[in-house]
Amino acid sequence: MAEKSMTERVLELMKNPKHIRNIGTCAHIDHGKTTFSDNLLAGAGMISEKLAGKQLFMDFDPQEQERGITIWSANASMVHEFNNEDYLINLIDTPGHVDFGGDVTRAMRAVDGSIVLVDAVESVMPQTETVIRQSLRERVKPVLFINKVDRLIKELKLTPEQMMERFTKIIADVNYLIQKYAEDEFKTKWYVNVENGSVAFGSALRKWGISVPFMKKHGITFKDIIDYTINEKEEELAKISPLHKVVLDMIITHLPSPIDAQKYRIPKIWKGDIESDVGKDMLAVNPNGTLAAVVTKLMPDPHAGYVATARIFSGTLKTGDEVYLIGQKKKQRVQQVNIYKGPHRLQVDEVVAGNIVGIVGLGEAFSGETICNPDKLIEPFEQITHIFEPVVTKAIEPKNPGDLAKLTAFLKKLEREDTTIKVKIDEETGEYLVSGLGELHLDAKVERKLQEIGIEFTTTPPIVVYRETVTAKSPIVEGKSPNKHNKFYITVEPIDPKIEEAINKGDIPNEVDFKKKHLDVQKKLVDLGMSPAEVKNVWLIYNKGMLVDNTKGIQYLNEVEELLKEAFRNVMDDGPQTREPCTGIKVSLINAELHEDTVHRGPGQILPAFSHAIMSAMMKADPVILEPKQIIRIDTPSEMMGGAIKEIQNRRGQILDMEEERGVTIIRCKLPVSEMFGFNSSLKSATGGKGFYSLIDVIFERIPKELQQQTIKKIRQRKGLPEEIPKFE
Repeated sequence: MAEKSMTERVLELMKNPKHIRNIGTCAHIDHGKTTFSDNLLAGAGMISEKLAGKQLFMDFDPQEQERGITIWSANASMVHEFNNEDYLINLIDTPGHVDFGGDVTRAMRAVDGSIVLVDAVESVMPQTETVIRQSLRERVKPVLFINKVDRLIKELKLTPEQMMERFTKIIADVNYLIQKYAEDEFKTKWYVNVENGSVAFGSALRKWGISVPFMKKHGITFKDIIDYTINEKEEELAKISPLHKVVLDMIITHLPSPIDAQKYRIPKIWKGDIESDVGKDMLAVNPNGTLAAVVTKLMPDPHAGYVATARIFSGTLKTGDEVYLIGQKKKQRVQQVNIYKGPHRLQVDEVVAGNIVGIVGLGEAFSGETICNPDKLIEPFEQITHIFEPVVTKAIEPKNPGDLAKLTAFLKKLEREDTTIKVKIDEETGEYLVSGLGELHLDAKVERKLQEIGIEFTTTPPIVVYRETVTAKSPIVEGKSPNKHNKFYITVEPIDPKIEEAINKGDIPNEVDFKKKHLDVQKKLVDLGMSPAEVKNVWLIYNKGMLVDNTKGIQYLNEVEELLKEAFRNVMDDGPQTREPCTGIKVSLINAELHEDTVHRGPGQILPAFSHAIMSAMMKADPVILEPKQIIRIDTPSEMMGGAIKEIQNRRGQILDMEEERGVTIIRCKLPVSEMFGFNSSLKSATGGKGFYSLIDVIFERIPKELQQQTIKKIRQRKGLPEEIPKFE
């Protein structure tokens, strides 16, 4: 098909949201997402069919090609004909490695449907669970593709009955995860099902795919599939039953258009008034309505500066438009509007609601930023939060002091591009502390990129991020301002575990300022057992901590409220024992005395009074240090199991359960992150190179009592703090 006519079809279809499908691939690492995406693009005439599966068109960064893994999500728009009608499919290919899971989370904000790929040999793996959980949090509907079926036939030599047994188990496992993580109204509605065609099977490498509706329509049987595969006739099979046709038909039939999806997605991802004009525009995907879009990715481009990927929920975005960035409180001009074709971008004049678009000119934006018209400001979209927190930190310093400004600019941009990377300047040491989801995350996105832009630097060995919390309720503590004219009386206690769990699950946002009414969050807090009277007094939720005003009729309190919130945030970011972040703390303001003159209750008086009171109360509430632990799955040949177990025990690990399947032992265990450095190579040598592990979850747990003081001492030494913890009197 000529390039021009394809472009014309794309431009035409962009204006018809009923015929648009915004979808993302998601899977465990090495389950074949990028090879699979190649097939879809080849089917749409965008790349050569011969090269599909080898070209890895969506892995266009040199680092991705070198490492053989996807690091950045990549976009492409393609056209597919179904029942004699054209449909536009905006595809995002996402990474599978857990360290780049933040890219999956951000991509899920842009799409309405996901294709979950599962390797037929490995079945459902830990990262499969993570990506399903990520997509369901954004109300993204899944369909299932079981990949590498040729390996079951050729390598494992399974009978049709054994294959059916395996498929049934994979489908049941995926539906169990949908049941576990979907909201009540979607649990059973979104189950994947072989009969209705929301499950497809095939081999992305061999370019064939099959589904029950396709088999019925074309008279193909499972026996035919096995015969073609055994007799090395997979090229013929790919012509009879091409993967792209089966999968794209499944996408159009089972995944929603923006018209359907935005009705239930907008109330979840946008907390503004649904009955307002902009709320109604988004529910209706109105191209003539108020502009409302969210940035889901920011990538540097050598020619264009920064390219922002955004999903437009209402309105139209044109080249030359002036837009407003809500988070940055800045106006910026759109220099170019593009649609994506993998590594290439096609410049267009305008893009309407319901589409995913590339925008040049929004260099100040960040991932998760809300875009609107400067004269019609809207409520921002919910923050895009990843389910795992950064647990590994490295201190970075330029070798040449002249590169400091360059390093600072790079790290600031990086934090905007990837919100799972946190950058902090340590005031005491002057070090730049960069935290990420794992060693590979920091290596690929920080260290390699610094080398590419020519900054020579030194890094420390990885540092673990700890948390501070309390385990008891403190007595009432008084906080006095330096001028002695203002007094605050507070208590500190652990937050209700049910509320903490709801924040962990994403049911309650990690940061909510109740200056504005958040009726949905208040209702959830009441459902979780808080009294309606106390819920009305909650000022702030931040870092899984809560600030509550339990005072009655204190004069001038409303005038210092913002300062008290700031002091609370400061302590939650830097705890009293180790200056590590705090978590799971509830601070209740019981009483206060404030000077009537504004001059005597400025920031210099209120901030230290309140933050010292919180720290002092924490030290009287049985404070403890929490360490991050990874729950991992280890797969090892059964005869090598002893070596793996020894490796776990040597690192303060705890085995949770073990099972054996076809000569492979699967061990689920919990290991402190501080003991995980070098674990991969140790596991390989302990299992003759055949053992590997994957991450299931990251949790924080109390550090063993005997290690607590020693750990506090080490952290304080590393940060250049006095050995003695201040009394905060």
